Amino acid sequence: MVKNLFVSAICAGIVAGLIAALLQFIFVIPVLLEGELFETGARLHFGNDGSPQSDRGVPGLGDDWGRHSMTVAFNIITYTGYGLILAAMISYAALKGSFTPSRQGITWGLCGFIAVQLAPAIGLPPELPGTLAAEIGPRQMWWLGTIVATAIGMGLIAFGRSYLPLCGIAIILIPHLVGAPHLDAFFGVAPPELAAEFATLSLGTSAAGWAVLGYVVAEVLRRLES
Repeated sequence: MVKNLFVSAICAGIVAGLIAALLQFIFVIPVLLEGELFETGARLHFGNDGSPQSDRGVPGLGDDWGRHSMTVAFNIITYTGYGLILAAMISYAALKGSFTPSRQGITWGLCGFIAVQLAPAIGLPPELPGTLAAEIGPRQMWWLGTIVATAIGMGLIAFGRSYLPLCGIAIILIPHLVGAPHLDAFFGVAPPELAAEFATLSLGTSAAGWAVLGYVVAEVLRRLES
């Protein structure tokens, strides 16, 4: 059983990590690099003439292969860790008589995406370089609390009986009613359109990675246990 969990997590982590990294190189990293130009002052939004217009030009990926290799490695390691959690949850559900076909694994993956990234992004969206934010400690605590609350809430909605699904909805709402930590003013140096594009693309590529992760985890587990 334990061997199957690790094998499925590693296989899924490699596949999902590579696909997520590829999507990031195509969509996210060019926007990230453009944001860094505003962060360093190489480009200015609201320049000396006070104009709200700034030139748009996505820089190439360049030849920083060390940084790009770290991106790929980080994705593989991260998705492998998430894959191990998914594999454990799918196997536990199987012990309870709820078997997960490969396509349903996509649902598990998207639920993981909602808990780990989409729900926290409602209060703390992915930040473009140069965006000032509240202190890291309170933000990390809110981020972690939101993940835990969302995961518990979705579990109660999916598997709870009687009034438990309603309790799950209430638990999911708690961190958002409390509110994420924010500064009292805005200090962004990059165009807001660029920041919005970065957040959207980041979440979109993550959703794709999670969907692939769930599918591969369920498929590998099915093959190993058949």
